Amino acid sequence: MRQWLAGYERAWRSSDSGMLAQVFTDDVVYQPSPWARPLIGLSSLRAFWEASRDGPEEGFRMTSEVLAETGGTAVVRVNVDYDDGQRWRDLWVVTLDEHGRCERFEEWPFAPGQDDGHRNEQY
Repeated sequence: MRQWLAGYERAWRSSDSGMLAQVFTDDVVYQPSPWARPLIGLSSLRAFWEASRDGPEEGFRMTSEVLAETGGTAVVRVNVDYDDGQRWRDLWVVTLDEHGRCERFEEWPFAPGQDDGHRNEQY
């Protein structure tokens, strides 16, 4: 999984989405949030990535921790701090095929100040 995570980051930092085929299968199912309709296939994922990122000049630091792994599926905590101050903490559920490419990706993205559904309740 560590190798795949490094490949994901290299693909995000690349000048175009051409590296995606090294990281994802042609028929990948990619769900960018728990409520989003899944993107099906590499061409849909390419369009999504191109619309979502600023390209190789986008400054950020990414750290990750594999929380659980069984078979080809892992749950990963990812922290991304962008140079512009934007911050994300995500949970990813990643399923790899026998060649180490992702065939299913589910993201649970969280940002500071995001409504957590508790409306400032005291615990």
